[in-house]
Amino acid sequence: NIPFFLGEFVTSDQQSLHPICPRSRLKQVLQRATAAGFGARLAFEYEFFIFAETPQSIRDKNYRNLVPLAPGNFGYSVLRTNTHSDLFNEFMDYCEAHDFALECLHCETGPGVWEGAIAVDDALAAADKAILFKTFAKSFFQRQGFVATFMAKWSLDYPGQSGHCHQSLVNLSDGSSAFFEEDAEHGMSAVQRSYVAGQQKYMRELLAVTSPTINSYTRLVKGAWAPTAATWGVENRTTALRVIPGSAKSQRVEFRVGSADANPYLVAAATLGAGLLGISEQLSLGERVLGDAYAVQDQLPPAWQLPSNLRDANRALAQSKAAPALFGAEFVQHFVASRDWEVREYERHVTDWQLQRYFEII
Repeated sequence: NIPFFLGEFVTSDQQSLHPICPRSRLKQVLQRATAAGFGARLAFEYEFFIFAETPQSIRDKNYRNLVPLAPGNFGYSVLRTNTHSDLFNEFMDYCEAHDFALECLHCETGPGVWEGAIAVDDALAAADKAILFKTFAKSFFQRQGFVATFMAKWSLDYPGQSGHCHQSLVNLSDGSSAFFEEDAEHGMSAVQRSYVAGQQKYMRELLAVTSPTINSYTRLVKGAWAPTAATWGVENRTTALRVIPGSAKSQRVEFRVGSADANPYLVAAATLGAGLLGISEQLSLGERVLGDAYAVQDQLPPAWQLPSNLRDANRALAQSKAAPALFGAEFVQHFVASRDWEVREYERHVTDWQLQRYFEII
């Protein structure tokens, strides 16, 4: 029973969207969608690790030797879900009460890792729910005596934490699916094919937006269920873009590159914007990847290879022509500067690895 408000910045004259505010950047992309005759529907899903720790204990331990909520690899486990059923049920009720209801909640592979899939909604509302989910999930578990993290990867021993985004477009004229065509291959309409092609084309230059931290790139490695190239496939979880065939209601594409550390407003703006560019440019979609996308990555064009670190990704963003068109030049300049600062801060620190590698032997 406490009011909560989502704040949104506007320009000083209060007449237009703020050029840097992430929520306003998504609204600008959605204006582009409306002008093209489309509405957008999104659903975010997040993986996050939970620890039997407190904010103080993780600092006292210097973030090492942390105790997870439960040990072992128990992905989709009935045992773990049943054992912690009170916590699962209370958290799902909590999410519903705060208007970001979950479609499902389950254990993922790794000690103490859960995955929550937020129910689908219109794009702006979906991004609102995603940002609230990340904020209030951390609050919920700390009130229970635990700590949850949405870092892209907290340990090299386990898979990273994803922030996947399911997407579809509807025709504003009649509310029908713009992605579904019953007699087409995999049910993909020409609109969906161009949309996926746009996401594929612009994925590399927008990667710093959807993978915005130094830590993001520890997740984007081959064989770790995270994409390393701008590939697409049908129900293929090794590709960056997973087309999910279905009905007029369920036909969609899943953007699998985003990590749990990314800002959902910016992920939505970048991916929707890239897809809309694909439609406006009438891009053709190439052949899908069959089987293991990592196995064929080296055969793919250089433009499809994703940067392996934030510095290179940020350089691609700075040189992008699509980014200013989608976000505005002022946002891109500000965001690139912030990522340059992040890289410099990282590089000016001596890490444990450096000490262990060089301290005595060099």
